[in-house]
Amino acid sequence: MSQLATPSSLPSLVKPTLNTPFHIDYEWWERQGLLIEVELRTHLCPEHQKIFETDFDTEKIDWIDERTGEVTQVNGLQHVLQVHCSKQPDYINDHLSLVNAVFRIFLANGNSPLTCKELSNLVGFPATRILRTLSGSRVYKGLRPVSQDW
Repeated sequence: MSQLATPSSLPSLVKPTLNTPFHIDYEWWERQGLLIEVELRTHLCPEHQKIFETDFDTEKIDWIDERTGEVTQVNGLQHVLQVHCSKQPDYINDHLSLVNAVFRIFLANGNSPLTCKELSNLVGFPATRILRTLSGSRVYKGLRPVSQDW
């Protein structure tokens, strides 16, 4: 007896577009066996890089989404990045790669999904270039479309 594929097991044939929302897929980091904390440390401001230079114990803390009131547990480094480091004037700068600039935008906005058009306005790279980078066969830093069907 042959096993039929269910709709959820079939890969999506729809390619992301300029209006597809993206985010950091934290589950991707886990599936890859990578520690997000190592990456987060590279995005800390100089002040917090010094603080966390020897302190490797980063606890989970409760974070409340101001828009929805939803409480989620986030890594302490994510919290510091969002409330302090991302507020520094050079957090997003011309020396960052496209991938790092987009990654930092999601760290700063609490990982709220954004389209390539919206990202383009924030990082200064063309939306089409962002789309080509984020929708290619390689996943950069867990930056993926919001839907798990992609």
